[in-house]
Order: sequence, then C-alpha cells, then structure tokens
Amino acid sequence: MINKAILVGRLGVDPEIRYMPDGAMVVNLRVATDEQWKDKNGEKVTKTEWHRVIIFGKLAEIAGKFLTKGRLVYIEGRIQTRKWTDKDNADHYTTEITALVLKMLDSVKTNGSTAPPADDSTDGAMPEDDAHL
Repeated sequence: MINKAILVGRLGVDPEIRYMPDGAMVVNLRVATDEQWKDKNGEKVTKTEWHRVIIFGKLAEIAGKFLTKGRLVYIEGRIQTRKWTDKDNADHYTTEITALVLKMLDSVKTNGSTAPPADDSTDGAMPEDDAHL
C-alpha cells in the first residue's frame, strides 16, 4: 500500500515551533497550493487549498531555522488523520501531512544579496510511535 503526498506551495504563516516532552522539535506549517482555470465565461478562477504539515526531528530544526511566511517549498510525506478531544469532550479530526522530505525552492535574500535555493531534502526523524513506516 502507498500513502504519499507531494506538495509544492507557499507558506501562509511563519512555522509554529513546539517541543516534545523529550526535547525534540516539532514544526507545524500551513502550506497553500493554487489551482487556476477559466470558467464558462472565460474568466480566470483561482482556488487555494490549505494543507496542514507537521515536521519532526532534524528536518523540523531545518524548517524552524530557514522557513518563513511566503517561502516556496516542496514537501513530500504521508497523509494522516488524528483524532483529538476538546475540553468539552467533543471529538475533532485533523488531517495533515507528516513531512519526510523538504526542499526550499525559492531564493533567500541575505545581507542584500540573493542566495541560491536551499536543498534540504533530509529524511525527518520520526517519533518512536511513528517508526513503523
């Protein structure tokens, strides 16, 4: 069986950085992908889809250090749905992509000059409960 997602999109907000109880970094991203077409009247229509992405371990450290709102990224990973219960005991579900590969596709301006795109295609270290991939 295959569970693989590939996204090329822009970050909608700066990464949200958190830490696991063992000190390992976890980064949450919101990535926007756009689809464009012309409607029956010939007018251009754009639809934006937002994706939740979670990154663990060393790859999270790279993402937390270099990613900012607006960056163009390539993300490869697996789709997962998590269930959680709020304080009122209501169940909620979140579908997200657990990133295994991350590549920064656009240039970064540093000290007035433009650096080439970074290639951070690193396998992310997963928490032990996800090690059964």
